[in-house]
Amino acid sequence: MSRCLISQKEVQTFIERCMTAVGTQPHHARSLAEVLVEGDRRGHYSHGLNRMDMYVKDIQMGICAKDGEPVVEKETVATALVDGKNLLGPVVGNFCMDLAIKKAKEAGIGWVVARGSNHYGIAGYYAMQALKENMIGMSFTNTSPLVVPTRAKEYHRYADDMQLYVSFHPHKPDKLLVLHD
Repeated sequence: MSRCLISQKEVQTFIERCMTAVGTQPHHARSLAEVLVEGDRRGHYSHGLNRMDMYVKDIQMGICAKDGEPVVEKETVATALVDGKNLLGPVVGNFCMDLAIKKAKEAGIGWVVARGSNHYGIAGYYAMQALKENMIGMSFTNTSPLVVPTRAKEYHRYADDMQLYVSFHPHKPDKLLVLHD
């Protein structure tokens, strides 16, 4: 049995080209490509390149907006409500996590929520961004009703995902490292 390996860069470039071909802004296509490649790299194949067709169709059918940027609707020094403007989920997810990190640096905590977003790939991708800043990162999401509770006849529950990443200096063994994925 032979294996064909493709570099991460080639896959990322392929995703970016597919998304820009349907009218997605190049930096939005890049945001999507990065999270899909990371999904595959981390072994979450259902949220990697496998999902690209869904994103292409969402843009083609107008389910997701291809132009614009998320907007902060309300905020305090440590919190914000973001309108994702129905953009690709990774665009909104990155915007929110960048804002949460900025607020956490200034106020000690950053709590940002979004509405008007779409599927955003693996939740851990966003939580891990805080690790790069030596912070605790949390990322939560939900989706349309997909789960039929035990003994029920209809979908009632939402599929939820939660990621928590905590890290301290790697050379201090007395510090706890917690990764929940």
